[in-house]
Amino acid sequence: MRKAILGQRLANILAFERRCIRSSFVAQVRRTLPVRLHLRALLTRRIDALDASGYLRVATLALLAVAALPTAAMAAEGHGFSWFMMLPGGAQYYYVYAALFIAAFLLVASAVVVGGKKTEEMVIPDPRFTLRNLFELILGFLSQLAEDIIGHHYKKYIPLLGTCFLFILFMNLIGLIPGFLPPTQKMNITVGLALVIFLSTHYFGVRENGIAYFKHFLGPMWWMFPIMLPIEIISHLARPMSLSLRLFGNITGDHAVVAGFMALIPIVVPSVFMGLGVFVSFMQAFIFTVLSMIYISGAVTHAEEH
Repeated sequence: MRKAILGQRLANILAFERRCIRSSFVAQVRRTLPVRLHLRALLTRRIDALDASGYLRVATLALLAVAALPTAAMAAEGHGFSWFMMLPGGAQYYYVYAALFIAAFLLVASAVVVGGKKTEEMVIPDPRFTLRNLFELILGFLSQLAEDIIGHHYKKYIPLLGTCFLFILFMNLIGLIPGFLPPTQKMNITVGLALVIFLSTHYFGVRENGIAYFKHFLGPMWWMFPIMLPIEIISHLARPMSLSLRLFGNITGDHAVVAGFMALIPIVVPSVFMGLGVFVSFMQAFIFTVLSMIYISGAVTHAEEH
């Protein structure tokens, strides 16, 4: 009898504990309900964003596939195709449209990167890889290189050198996108870039050294000028020719290889040459910029040497 009473009391205690646990659990659920609903909404928006990004990737791949059709077809015929050819006069001056597009893209990208930010705000880098980080990486590399080649006064020439590097790089890279041709496969573009460097080099030399800049054309001794003057003139005139022909030849050859393999085997194999094309694009922009640094360094340091 006593055992039955103790058992009943134990059952009552356990039932009371279960009710307490249930009531506290309900209270806890009620307290955390707004947080749970907020998290659910965040997860829902995240899933929707992932779906939207997936649709965007599919749409991008579809556009690239459509753009690749005329490229592969005309590559098989031995011709090039660019969507800029659809513009007025584009069949003849498509490379001008492409160069203007790259220039506008760099201007807009620079405006977006800088925006209305103060100098203090630009010190803190972005937490992830962005266009700003890419520009800072490239300009930091060029600044270090220019300091080693030109000297401590290199900062005056970074705007020209950085602009040339980015402009040439993106003009080279656009040729790897199906439906576009690189503007640097036209001599008009490469000669124009080389002339900018050629004229800027002599302008910087005169600005730093005055009329004494032209003394280096006459040689180390005055009586050698009949020999040295023609040699110096020819060597300086060969510089823009060398810059333009090197850039033109390498980009034209690389694009011809990629287009040829895309026409022959349009799946998998061209990706190898596309990677090679990215490397060539960077290297040609790098070589053009380094040679420009060397020419500028030689022009602005003649006064110190003589």
